[in-house]
Amino acid sequence: EVQLVESGGGLVQAGGSLRLSCAASGFTFDDYAIGWFRQAPGKEREGVSCISSSDGSTYYADSVKGRFTISSDNAKNTVYLQMNSLKPEDTAVYYCAAQVPSTLTYGSSWYSWITYDYWGQGTQVTVSS
Repeated sequence: EVQLVESGGGLVQAGGSLRLSCAASGFTFDDYAIGWFRQAPGKEREGVSCISSSDGSTYYADSVKGRFTISSDNAKNTVYLQMNSLKPEDTAVYYCAAQVPSTLTYGSSWYSWITYDYWGQGTQVTVSS
């Protein structure tokens, strides 16, 4: 059974940093794409970032480029999202999601939530001004 467990959310002041973790289990950590999505109250779920195991490619939404960094530790089956220079508009519930196997090489869109097979429960990130 595939499971994704997020952690690392919390309350931080604007300009601060948080690191989210997505611990994965139930699949071989060698062919996947893991994305981070967020959803603020009253807003659509949006893709934030994604990492592909096939070639290590990373993807970012324009709104977080230069501030967020996605990485993976295959030995720990964990994907991280380092979030720096946080802004109040980053406040949302953050979810990690997995494509197992990855479909990015077949042209699927990393930012389209419907292409992901498995989801974590989410972690709240609140950025105060």
